Amino acid sequence: MTISNPLHIDRADLLIENGTIVTMDAGNRIIPGGAVAVEAGRIKALGPTGQFVQWQIAQILNARGGLILPGLINTHTHAAMALFRGLADDLPLMSWLNDHIFPAESKLDADMVKIGSRLACAEMIRSGTTCFCDMYLFEEAVAEAAGECGMRAVVGEVLYDFPSPNYGVLDNGFEYTRRMMERWAGDPLIKVAVEPHSPYLCKPDLLQRAARLAGEYQAPMVIHLSETQNEVVQIMETYQATPVGHLDQLGILGPNVVACHAVVLTMEDIERLKKNDVKVSHNPESNMKLASGVAPVPDLLAAGICVGLGTDGCASNNNLDLFAEMDTAAKLHKVHRLNPTLMKANAVLRMTTIDAARVLGMDRMIGSIEKGKQADIIVVDTAKPHLTPMYDPISHLVYAVHGSDVVHTVINGRLVMKDRDLLTMDAAQVMADARQQAEMFRGLA
Repeated sequence: MTISNPLHIDRADLLIENGTIVTMDAGNRIIPGGAVAVEAGRIKALGPTGQFVQWQIAQILNARGGLILPGLINTHTHAAMALFRGLADDLPLMSWLNDHIFPAESKLDADMVKIGSRLACAEMIRSGTTCFCDMYLFEEAVAEAAGECGMRAVVGEVLYDFPSPNYGVLDNGFEYTRRMMERWAGDPLIKVAVEPHSPYLCKPDLLQRAARLAGEYQAPMVIHLSETQNEVVQIMETYQATPVGHLDQLGILGPNVVACHAVVLTMEDIERLKKNDVKVSHNPESNMKLASGVAPVPDLLAAGICVGLGTDGCASNNNLDLFAEMDTAAKLHKVHRLNPTLMKANAVLRMTTIDAARVLGMDRMIGSIEKGKQADIIVVDTAKPHLTPMYDPISHLVYAVHGSDVVHTVINGRLVMKDRDLLTMDAAQVMADARQQAEMFRGLA
């Protein structure tokens, strides 16, 4: 006979209390004066702070009346390019790539990539990003850096037709990706994707092989797609189809495909993306800086296509602050279409939270504050002149908050930043290492 214990006490490892919870759940619930209980890396409960008075709590984090929300998710970046921040500005895309970025990348090794990735992780954690999707060279080092810093990451080695500074010939690139899949399988923070660079740097056989590998491991396939008008012209001349149409003809569009940029699209392209449930990563600041154009995001959203925000790399942005990216995304499309009702704040916030999680196939794990999800949570300090008064917290998050307003960051239930202090790395050493590496690239600036 089992006798219930009338003295049962609820417990939690961490309680984030005394804040307004912006849940980003299906009902867009906002809970003033709320608290979130975390146990074993997951959200155990949420509600008014008063309901947790009798709980036994190992650690309490006071939000001091600020905003408690899901950690932001960067759907496309090149983390180690934090080393190239400001290396070559104000240039056309091909000149920027061929004369500056590719020569700099030829000097990279795994240690340099790890240093650059640590720098990126420091910047992202301090500006509220808890998960990022990365495409670059020496991605094993990116995964290691993210794991050591306590960040969640989707990582993939870039694949293209010419030899890589990392793996050499293409066959080695596929083997490198497969080894990463095996090494990081089941890791609580790291997920591996298959990442062919683009239709213009990847022949059809490479693209189809990448799609098969992604299918074998049920992994995302991340690709730069239709980023510029020049790309569209090149693919049209070579394959008599738009980049989206080309991938459709190859039979590789699908729900696991993440199309990065998607700037130059026809209505037929949008229909293909919708039909195949392709996800899109929108990178407005990078596209603006490189003059690639303005992606038709309002049309994508109207078609029901899932869109997440990304920063791209620091060499073409030049920061990893998703709060800045949200503000830009919301305003860019309003002025571009001369319509102030487009890109409402809630829709844009979803593009860095729950919709971003959906882009990466992780919406059952992260992206909203709901019982049972992984505890990726940030706290924004609103006791500041530029955030006073506050009529609508979602409006403030998109139009007024800066990354520097984030005071606490929790990833997978672990406190990785408290009161702006990074707890998983030595920020001063990370910056010193990056400065030392930068001396190697000064001649390419």
